[in-house]
Amino acid sequence: MIANKIAVVTGGSGGIGRCTAAALRDAGCTVYELSRREVNAEGIYHITADVTDETQVITAVKQIADKEGRIDILVNNAGFGISGAAELTESRDSHAQLELNLFGMDNMTRAVLPVMRAQGGGRIVCMSSIAGIVPIPFQLWYSVSKSAVISYVLALQNEVRPFNISICAIMPGDIASGFTDARRKSAAGDDVYAGRIARSVAVMEHDERTGMTAEYAGKFVAKYALKKKSRPLVAMGFAYKGAAMIAKLLPRRLSNRIVGRIYAK
Repeated sequence: MIANKIAVVTGGSGGIGRCTAAALRDAGCTVYELSRREVNAEGIYHITADVTDETQVITAVKQIADKEGRIDILVNNAGFGISGAAELTESRDSHAQLELNLFGMDNMTRAVLPVMRAQGGGRIVCMSSIAGIVPIPFQLWYSVSKSAVISYVLALQNEVRPFNISICAIMPGDIASGFTDARRKSAAGDDVYAGRIARSVAVMEHDERTGMTAEYAGKFVAKYALKKKSRPLVAMGFAYKGAAMIAKLLPRRLSNRIVGRIYAK
């Protein structure tokens, strides 16, 4: 077990981020959590920062690096979800989805990489989703953002390997956390879509509220953050490992039809 490492967790004020930060603290790491609001947590240092603001990110990372002399672990967890019909999703909402889930992650990663290169290594964990490989109707832009995270991780892994920096994407499925209540939902056009938008989101939210706990997810993410290296894409939970395998093995037409029957009927 890696101990006495300097770890940074984004979106660490609640849900998976809070639990990941706590698990890393309990493993002996010095933990900094970056988020827009402060929630006191014993033994975890808070820095107020919006990861979509590059200047705030650079300032926060410099503050940590100057104080600690290194950053060993970065967990890119900050994110949110939107739902609704793609046709009726306004561009400001789809852009906001990508701005946080993808470009916020990129801001943090680009700020931390020079520190890790200079110290001779590091570990980066990015939160994707099973939706990144099994896109969900009426959560199109969330699925797109998480698919982009996967591509980002796979490409970046080969870029930074010579610097002894390892990177992976965690792909959770349904988790009972504040993420569900924070989802920005739009029912615009549900009459045109014959109620399918509301039914799709209802199925998803039921599964989330009865899913894995945030505590389980946080410990899982921390375990992989503490590894020196791992496979690049990691599904969280037995059921979702199975879903990832099925998506890989079945013809795309068939797997997409199955998803449609669950979430778009």
